[in-house]
Amino acid sequence: MKFIVLTLFPELISSFLNYGVIGRAFKNKIIFGQSIDIREFATDPHKTVDDKPYGGGCGMVMKPAILDSAIADTKMKYPGAKVLLMTPQGVPFNQEKARTLANKKENLIFLCGRYEGIDERVCQKHVDEEVSMGDFVMTGGELAAMSIIDSVARLLPGVLGGEQSAEFDSFSNDRLEHDQYTRPDEFEGNKVPEVLLSGNHKMIEEWRSRSSVITTFIKRPDLFTTKGPSKEEKIILKELCQELEELIGR
Repeated sequence: MKFIVLTLFPELISSFLNYGVIGRAFKNKIIFGQSIDIREFATDPHKTVDDKPYGGGCGMVMKPAILDSAIADTKMKYPGAKVLLMTPQGVPFNQEKARTLANKKENLIFLCGRYEGIDERVCQKHVDEEVSMGDFVMTGGELAAMSIIDSVARLLPGVLGGEQSAEFDSFSNDRLEHDQYTRPDEFEGNKVPEVLLSGNHKMIEEWRSRSSVITTFIKRPDLFTTKGPSKEEKIILKELCQELEELIGR
């Protein structure tokens, strides 16, 4: 799967592609990543990429001709690739969207705006989908593009250490992941749950399921609205409520 990023700051993307899990996947040719400098498509001596917005107002807008050339050249090199515009006006990105992109394995071209954004005519001509990381504004789309690449790539076969590594992540089934522990067994008087030291895999899985449900209920109860509790989860939540009632009644 190929991830191509159109940006005014290609060094940001190049650095990202050389470290950690993504860097290893890139070096092992499980994925392909490339940053393309939009400024290289500017034709004036000063490599100008922006201009004042029509109608007045603050900030600058990225010029359409330069973006048009950059996108057209990239699409010619990667036929059929999907163009994603990083913008707070887009559809919110989530784990389900990451899974969809990973399953389709389409090559992706990320268009990263700067300043006040890009000329709307470029959006109408080239952009297949507008994507947002949330209801907030950043200075550019690079961090959003890297976040999406990271979340999609780790779902591809061979990118993580084990094929089931991503299966139990938070949001993989609209629930948060269970609590995690490592050595030592005791830290500042706080001990690891005994069941995790038992070696009994069935009991450990039951504990993890319970931990996942309780953690979701405490930290993200809204996820139970997205996907209602199962019969087993209802039992866990009832037991939790009973434990809380007993605690409060003491």
